[in-house]
Amino acid sequence: MNIVILNGGATQGSRTRGLARTFEQALNKNDINVTFFDLGEHVLPVYNGSDEQYQLTSVKALQSLTQEADGFVICTPEYHNGMSGALKNALDFLGSRQFRNKPTLIAAAAGGGKGGINALNNLRTVMRGVYALVLPDQFVADPHHFNDQQKVTDYDAQERINGMAEELIRISRLLAAK
Repeated sequence: MNIVILNGGATQGSRTRGLARTFEQALNKNDINVTFFDLGEHVLPVYNGSDEQYQLTSVKALQSLTQEADGFVICTPEYHNGMSGALKNALDFLGSRQFRNKPTLIAAAAGGGKGGINALNNLRTVMRGVYALVLPDQFVADPHHFNDQQKVTDYDAQERINGMAEELIRISRLLAAK
């Protein structure tokens, strides 16, 4: 069982990275392979649709990793009522070959006040376009869920993330058995 976590926050030390790492910890409690793909560390070119871009090592690595996945966790910050540009750019290099019928959890890290839900609605629409099975439960981490090191420390948030991770694994296993 392979689960890929896409961190759509490109900023070092961001809440989005902390949220994605919390999902990673929850998934690692199980006997599965979890791969963390951080768009802040794996810089992709700006997508332009050219065939040459698909030959780049960074793009091939992302496509191969996601092709082999049985499920996904995708985390994003909210910028101007949408997902991050880094995440949308990465998703533009992918398609139904990588996501079709694969369970996908989506989560957002809110900024200074409320937020996140618009980014998740935006992300859900894009994932529907690549035929991902986006699970109905989604999560918005508010600033008070994090400590000063951007780690999720709120007990209720951690429990919710643990439950979502368990559901992702359960559904991924059911679909992989077919």
